Amino acid sequence: MSNEVVQPAGRKSVRPLVKLLPYIRRYRNLVIGAGISLVVAAVTTLTLPMAVRRMIDHGFSNSDSGFINTYFSMLMILAIVLALASAARYYFVITLGERIVSDLRRDVFDHVTRLSPSFFDVNQSGEIVSRLTADTTQIKSAVGATASVALRNTILCLGAIGMMVYTSPKLSSLVIAAIPVIVFPLVGFGRSVRRRSREAQDTLATASAYAGEAISAARTVQAFNGEAAAQARYGSAVESAYQAARSAIKARSILTAFAITMIFGSVVAVLWFGAQDVLSGTLSAGTLGQFLLYSVFAAGSLGALSEVWGELSQAAGAAERLSELLAEQPEITAPADPLAMPEPAQGAVTFDDVHFAYPSRPGYKSVKGLSFAIKPGETVAVVGPSGAGKSTVFSLLLRFYDPVKGTIAVDGVDIRAVDPEKLRRRIAIVPQDVTIFAASIHDNIAFGLPSASRDMVKAAAVAAQADEFIARLDHGYDTQVGERGITLSGGQRQRIAIARAILKNAPILLLDEATSALDAESETLVQKALDGLMRERTTLVIAHRLATVLKADRILVMDQGRIVEEGTHASLVRQGGLYAKLARLQFNDHGPEPNNVVTLG
Repeated sequence: MSNEVVQPAGRKSVRPLVKLLPYIRRYRNLVIGAGISLVVAAVTTLTLPMAVRRMIDHGFSNSDSGFINTYFSMLMILAIVLALASAARYYFVITLGERIVSDLRRDVFDHVTRLSPSFFDVNQSGEIVSRLTADTTQIKSAVGATASVALRNTILCLGAIGMMVYTSPKLSSLVIAAIPVIVFPLVGFGRSVRRRSREAQDTLATASAYAGEAISAARTVQAFNGEAAAQARYGSAVESAYQAARSAIKARSILTAFAITMIFGSVVAVLWFGAQDVLSGTLSAGTLGQFLLYSVFAAGSLGALSEVWGELSQAAGAAERLSELLAEQPEITAPADPLAMPEPAQGAVTFDDVHFAYPSRPGYKSVKGLSFAIKPGETVAVVGPSGAGKSTVFSLLLRFYDPVKGTIAVDGVDIRAVDPEKLRRRIAIVPQDVTIFAASIHDNIAFGLPSASRDMVKAAAVAAQADEFIARLDHGYDTQVGERGITLSGGQRQRIAIARAILKNAPILLLDEATSALDAESETLVQKALDGLMRERTTLVIAHRLATVLKADRILVMDQGRIVEEGTHASLVRQGGLYAKLARLQFNDHGPEPNNVVTLG
């Protein structure tokens, strides 16, 4: 699997847009309606020169006012038909574009949410969001208005050329001979436009990624007086995007100028020959007028096509980027024939000689020969210095990654043999860095169980010691908490995360204990909530506080990806090893200091 989303643009045409055909086929009625409207509008337009010829050759020459009145009445009817067909074309095509882009955005988002964490280790979230917004907007313009103009002018051009041949084969042969001279350079320019457009889109995505990162960390930026540095970096990124876009615009401008010069220059040349035939009497004035209008239609259509070709090339670049994203395959998938997990769930966990290195750092093993077993209902604490591999244990158990060697089992079943979704239903996690969404408190607690009733959510909040502060809020459980829960304190966010885990009611609980950054009152409330949550569950705790370690049935001491010590608090202190050293940092003459900033992990 490729971990790099951005890939170099090759010399391709608008072929990436072909990948949108499955979306177009879903809405055949809109396509049929747009097609009929396009044909009616084009045919109506192509009948106008014939009416002009008959008026010039018959109405004016015979001074027949009745004939002229009848033809003008017919022209009015044709104008109304053209207006209705154009309105219908706009409705069907624009609706189709909006519908396709909505489906495409949903499919891309659905796909991204299923990609493995290894993908997000090396790709910026801001760039991915840029693809969901800027790139899909580009495609919407192409599938909607641009595609409509392209199809209309294609039909009009072909129809006009056909009628030119019918009107005057001699003059038409001169026009048709000039077409390859015009079209081939357009294709070459189109490739250049597409390449430059792709570069502009990539550069803009980089700028958007940084903007999202800086805005989400606005408080940190301001706290460190980093506004000027952030502004300079974003300004530089935006300027690079502008220069790339300017290059694409320059290429499109040259393309347009060349197309118009060649097309209308050829029309003027052909009309000169036609004027000579009228003077010699081999061609009527009305026929030349008809041919003139058809040639203008053909030239105008080709000119418009040269412009929309550039826009379609830009959309092709966007489609290619989205296709690359959709082509990414998750490394963690369900097996073709997944095993069923035992029922009822027990909560037994086993690591057997597990080795693991993160895909972004394949040369460094975070876990080496890790082996341990946790019985159902047991509480096990994992301690060790920073970088010992504690958090990696959680990631492996949740099957965010697969070990390069060894086996991880839950209730006796290798987790690689089961559906990851079924596995994760049996695990609840309270992380140190709590994720709170920009939604209501109810929705945040019910995130893992969206169908939960208000009573179920409130019961979980009561158990998590959160109901009291929620009740004091203006809108209670319907209170909007802002991006990342910015309106809540650290302790409040922790208790919402605990309520979320309680509501999930999973047999295995993972706690990346986060009480070290809390004040004494918040820590007491969070610890009380955790005690209730841990009851009758298999619990694996990354311990930062000695108070948590003392309550564990067993302690695993990790260092450099291995378990170096194992036992109870008392037995490990007597051994005088790494654990005893870490524990002494939290002791003074009066015993353990729960609020000491020095931690065990």
